Amino acid sequence: MSNTNEQTTSMIVHAEKSKTLLGFWIYLMTDCILFASLFAVYAVLHKNTFGGPSGQQLFSLPYALLQTLILLTSSLTSGLSILSIRKNDIKKTIYWTIATFGLGLSFLLLEINEFHKLYIEGNGWQRSGFLSSYFSLVGTHGLHILVGLIWMLILIIFIVKKGFTKKTVKGFTMLNIFWHFLDVIWIFIFSVVYLMGHVGL
Repeated sequence: MSNTNEQTTSMIVHAEKSKTLLGFWIYLMTDCILFASLFAVYAVLHKNTFGGPSGQQLFSLPYALLQTLILLTSSLTSGLSILSIRKNDIKKTIYWTIATFGLGLSFLLLEINEFHKLYIEGNGWQRSGFLSSYFSLVGTHGLHILVGLIWMLILIIFIVKKGFTKKTVKGFTMLNIFWHFLDVIWIFIFSVVYLMGHVGL
């Protein structure tokens, strides 16, 4: 058992030092630039409602807060999956990854529901510069969440079939970083879009 734990620890260390992980960090930096650009566009256009409703009229702060709590909880379960890998516990790794998937899916469904509600009320992305920038920013984050969910499913399939390998451990390590990154981006979205929008800034 101790030899197996040592092998898993060795794979984690290998994953953390791999060139792939360095490339992944570079990718995240480009994603930071993408989101920074979308935040900048939103900052410029959020007052351009073209006679339509503003964020203060459209956004529900409790609804956005619920989304935030769900996503932050999913960050915790994602971290617990990594701890389970360090303990060489496949069952708990799968359990916490499924829990993360469920929370992430709940978050995404809430976001889609919000988009649908806005659209059927006539507040689609084409109505104003404000709504275009809102859908672009929040929708891009939602697309990243979807990618993360697909990634989780693939890793679960791999780990069920092959157990812990260098490839799966590396995948889980990068997924954990990616998921925490999305949490940080969402905190900025919650603060800039929903919280500031609620108070009319």
